[in-house]
Amino acid sequence: MKLLIVDDEPAIRLLVKKYADFEGYETDEAADGMEAVIKCRQSDYDMVIMDVMMPELDGFSAVKEIRKSSDVPVIMLSARGEEYDKIHGFELGIDDYVTKPFSGKELMMRIAAVHARSTRTAADDAREVYENGTLKVDFTAHTVSVDGKNVEMTPKEYDLLFYFIRNKGIALTREKILSTVWGYDFYGDDRTLDTHIKLLRKSLGEYRDCIVTLRGVGYRFED
Repeated sequence: MKLLIVDDEPAIRLLVKKYADFEGYETDEAADGMEAVIKCRQSDYDMVIMDVMMPELDGFSAVKEIRKSSDVPVIMLSARGEEYDKIHGFELGIDDYVTKPFSGKELMMRIAAVHARSTRTAADDAREVYENGTLKVDFTAHTVSVDGKNVEMTPKEYDLLFYFIRNKGIALTREKILSTVWGYDFYGDDRTLDTHIKLLRKSLGEYRDCIVTLRGVGYRFED
């Protein structure tokens, strides 16, 4: 796997590279967002590790540019842990958000989990279509529509919705959702889940209430 490590701090790039080398990953580096955009246009990467606050072009703007021509998975790094920043990043299509300071080992776990999800083929899902009123979800085509109109979602929104539907009517704990959908034993700020639930409900529009909050437990999906 080839990673592009983007951060204006050489020490951060060195830290990520050290752990990535240990995992056997190939790495390339960029010191700012503009350099990252140019490199993504010139080379193919399996994943981009992107800092938010950088000179020339910030991480959010860089991801927006990269998304115009590539769906390469992106994990964002930031010293800012505000919910607004996370929501903005996920709306741009990033795959994960890691707050500084972070554990190199945890970052590698997140990289492995995101990579496993991104390389899963459509064949992993049997041809299956879920319909509830005007809500239609095609698991194989990876599409969601409401009232006949396609609903654009982030990768994590799709993962969450598919998981909920496959387990409809079942009370799912926050821990179970995180460990299954995120693909690793999650630890850290569990508000990550709340952020994604908020985005998913917004995307579902009139069907937002299908996701029921179970206080003190987690969530349940109902028809």
